[in-house]
Amino acid sequence: MSTALIIDDNRQTADALHQMLDVLGVETRVSYGSSPALELLQTLTPKLILLDINMPGVDGLEILSFLRREPRLVPVPVIVITSDDQPETKERVMKGGATAILIKPATLDALEEAMKNAKIL
Repeated sequence: MSTALIIDDNRQTADALHQMLDVLGVETRVSYGSSPALELLQTLTPKLILLDINMPGVDGLEILSFLRREPRLVPVPVIVITSDDQPETKERVMKGGATAILIKPATLDALEEAMKNAKIL
């Protein structure tokens, strides 16, 4: 597998996800926020995106919408990892084109299962 991209403005969460993907043998790039991620996505076509929803500026739902409009990125699985466990949020995320949603703090087992379900592992 080539590169996965983590997009989360919380460095602690992003770094923890990076460590989990490392354990799973996945090469990873990290973007600590939405603006740097959008810039990176101009040239990077990751094989997986882990995406936070609640970020300042451009939020995760806007990034998800961008990903699902950009032909090169449409096939990339997006696993949303958020602390917002409201049913409305889950519904919006899944209707927006996410592959899966995990509630923070995500565990290695939950992440691995979501990746297997998305046929990434």
